[in-house]
Amino acid sequence: MDFNRIITEWYRINKRDLPWRKTRNPYFIWVSEIILQQTRVEQGLSYYLRFVDTFPDVSALAKASEQQVLEVWKGLGYYSRARNMHFTAKQVIQEFNGVFPSSFQTLITLKGIGQYTAAAIASICSDEAEPVVDGNVVRVFSRIFGFESPVGSTKIFKGVREKSKSFITDTDPGTYNQAVMEFGALFCKPKNPECERCIFKNECYAFKNNLVDKLPLPKTDKPKRDRWLNYLVIVTSEGMVMHQRGIKDIWASLWEFPLLESDRLITVNELIEWSLNEELLPTEIEIVQFEKDFQHILTHQRIFARFFIALPKQEVILQASAKWTIIHKDSISDLPVSRLIDKFIADSSIID
Repeated sequence: MDFNRIITEWYRINKRDLPWRKTRNPYFIWVSEIILQQTRVEQGLSYYLRFVDTFPDVSALAKASEQQVLEVWKGLGYYSRARNMHFTAKQVIQEFNGVFPSSFQTLITLKGIGQYTAAAIASICSDEAEPVVDGNVVRVFSRIFGFESPVGSTKIFKGVREKSKSFITDTDPGTYNQAVMEFGALFCKPKNPECERCIFKNECYAFKNNLVDKLPLPKTDKPKRDRWLNYLVIVTSEGMVMHQRGIKDIWASLWEFPLLESDRLITVNELIEWSLNEELLPTEIEIVQFEKDFQHILTHQRIFARFFIALPKQEVILQASAKWTIIHKDSISDLPVSRLIDKFIADSSIID
């Protein structure tokens, strides 16, 4: 089967009209690939346009502050991607004279760029015959060629990569890589794939063996760690009390309300006792528990969160602390926060 020819012909007819497909500039390809990691195209497109409008080249990104980068990234999640991009931009300025590299071997030395992203950039921008392997590619190859190892395993990554390497050539390898990914996104979908209209229906291992809904084999996930977060939302006439998280945990450098992490979700009385010990509030302040709790799933963690709202009187002066900052309500929407905090703010209408 001439897999390369068939799938690239399909791609030329069926590909979506996306801005990063109209350039071979490695900076723009890099931005698109990082944004689309763990983000659907429909959501990622607006972020891509906003990102390249704000930071039109690697120099602009390098000159920005981390806070500015996180603000543009706000809402996408997995903020380590944005921090790695900022670090890499500065590295490109310092080590490559501001010229974003496009060779596979150089790209994989940069922070936040692995084999997949390096292969995508190198094949599109430098015509290097490096096959990409992402979730879409694994699904396509597992079904068509009968790979029966679990997603995420070293065995399936190596197997798919070697199989794809046998098809890719020095002639337009970027189009081939994009074709396989696009076919997985539009036709060979995780659920309800277009099998009856599929160009590989007669050759597809999964279709012929009634295994379409079984392949690829699901990933064997490690148990998630449970965490319980109790937030105190202090609303004053001036704004809201917030602080920036550290850099060695989830949501590094993002803003949040005063937090007590515990081994369970706590009561109002327990929260009041903690706030007094922290000298966050004077003694006579009404604190109420928000009407619902939140659950937030991360890659390796499951977060259970409870929010408590304090409404001090206008004349109350909060205890001074270098740790806490009063953020004006009009500025909160511009702060980079986790999706959990963003969801609470939206549900509570606390800043309306």
